[in-house]
Amino acid sequence: MSVHDHHGMDYRRPAPGRPQPRPQGPSVGGLFAAWGRWVASCVWWMEHSFERARADGRPEEDTRVRIFLIMAVFCAVFACLALGAAHAALFAPRGAAGSGFNANALTRADLVDRNGQLLATNITHYGLYIDPREIWDPASAKAQLRRALPRVSAKRLDRVLGGDRRLLVLNGLTPSERSAVHALALGGVSFEPEDRRVYPLGTSAVHLIGRADTGGEGVSGSELAFDKDIRAAGAAGEDFQLSIDLRVQGVVENELAAAAEAAGAKGAVAVVTDVQTGEVLAMASWPTYDGNRRNSAPEEALLNRVTSAHYEMGSVFKSFTVAAGIDTGRADMNTLFDASQALQIGKRRIKDFHATNKVLTLEEVYLHSSNIGTSRLAVEMGGDVMRDYFQRLGLLDAAPIELKESARPSHIRKWDDSTLASLSFGYGVMVTPIQYVAAYASLANGGRYVPLTLRKGGLPNARTRQVVSPETSATMLDLMRRNVTRGSGRFADAAGLRVGGKTGSANKLVNGRYDPTHAVGSFAAVFPADGPVTAKRYTIFVLVDEPSSYPRTGGYVAAPAVGKIADRIAPFLGVERKADRWSTALGEKIPEFQDVEGDGR
Repeated sequence: MSVHDHHGMDYRRPAPGRPQPRPQGPSVGGLFAAWGRWVASCVWWMEHSFERARADGRPEEDTRVRIFLIMAVFCAVFACLALGAAHAALFAPRGAAGSGFNANALTRADLVDRNGQLLATNITHYGLYIDPREIWDPASAKAQLRRALPRVSAKRLDRVLGGDRRLLVLNGLTPSERSAVHALALGGVSFEPEDRRVYPLGTSAVHLIGRADTGGEGVSGSELAFDKDIRAAGAAGEDFQLSIDLRVQGVVENELAAAAEAAGAKGAVAVVTDVQTGEVLAMASWPTYDGNRRNSAPEEALLNRVTSAHYEMGSVFKSFTVAAGIDTGRADMNTLFDASQALQIGKRRIKDFHATNKVLTLEEVYLHSSNIGTSRLAVEMGGDVMRDYFQRLGLLDAAPIELKESARPSHIRKWDDSTLASLSFGYGVMVTPIQYVAAYASLANGGRYVPLTLRKGGLPNARTRQVVSPETSATMLDLMRRNVTRGSGRFADAAGLRVGGKTGSANKLVNGRYDPTHAVGSFAAVFPADGPVTAKRYTIFVLVDEPSSYPRTGGYVAAPAVGKIADRIAPFLGVERKADRWSTALGEKIPEFQDVEGDGR
């Protein structure tokens, strides 16, 4: 028997004794069918509720039901949206639609200094696109876009607005620029995200950091040197640390710029390193530029003078000559050298800048920066010995630092007496500042050549070599300290920090002749110079290229900057101010030691 309601629906009971179908698990189709029946039942119930309310003369019940129905529908819709959003956020695959992933995102890690301070990062910028077919008034749209985005090219806008398809107008819009354009509510204007490498410090450490292109490829500096490692760190969600300390870097840049500007220089460089690990703590090349605006930088600012510029450095090379003489046993502090008159080698006469006109001990040769004395020592040692030491000091090859810009020195064609004399006081070979710094550190760390590095902690498997003995290194440290307290480097001293070092001055070769108006002044320092050769210590090297002020020697244009740098960075490096046998912790000289007149060379 069947029962029909007034809608014609048929409800049947199964006949007695008729076999019932075996229950089965719900299929997908069955679930959708059940969902459909449930919705139909709800609609049927609602409709009958309305009819009953009207039949009973209760219109307020009709209104309540309708309000309830609307609320239920809205709740269901919002519940579905919430579930969909949660599912997309938690389970959508990387790069899938709705995942929020930027397909153009770079995988480069943030570059940070040794203390985790940010040097380079990726920020989402936007490409501005316009479809002229959706622009109602091109002239008005152009005027509004130019007001909201002044850097957009009027010529480019005219070309895009006059076309017949969607085109890119401008790359690299910042989030604020995008908001300004978006607020115009112009039809046909759209944006596409693009990840960009940015350098939040602007000009600071720009040559050392380098840059990456818009495709995420490193093209210079550390960005190029560590390209694969930076990508790997980015993929792992980690930062990539460099060896530099931004506090030290800031001091170095500040003092270098002040020295260069005061001297009216063409350029300048400064480097600070850890002599034991080879870590570069600061590297500055002046003039500098903003890493985010490279295209507008002057050509002379783009060159990293630390790694790519070559110089005949002058008397700072005397440290190498004297160290070789001591290490070979050819000389000690009391060995005498006749500097009473110029040294004649063939047709060439070698003279001292400020002649002493007397016989000098090796110590006095160093403190007076005597060209005659070091020339006599180099000639006595001979070409084979000098070549061997120059090779071990890394002065005949490019510095083995990670930067691809590290350049090879000039080639020395012959090692005759005249060449040896020139090499002994820093002429006849052009090297990069980074080469010199690596070689100089070998004299201050027990005699080991340690490759310089921009990796925090140094190179775990660095290939070091013994250049001079630990005893020679200790002697050189003492001699460098004497030169600051009693010789030509007195302007590099810093109270209580036991600074040691050597001045350097050289004239440049211009039109085949050495021109004193085109000079280079430098100072190579180490601090603290006391203590065992294995103690923690640091080098500071400053070079001022073509100073226009006078005097142009290293003792005047570079040494003061070294002293100021040491004074300011010592707290960051944990170097305590102490007295030594030459001066008190406050920098007051101990009376028993008398100054030797230095010439600043």
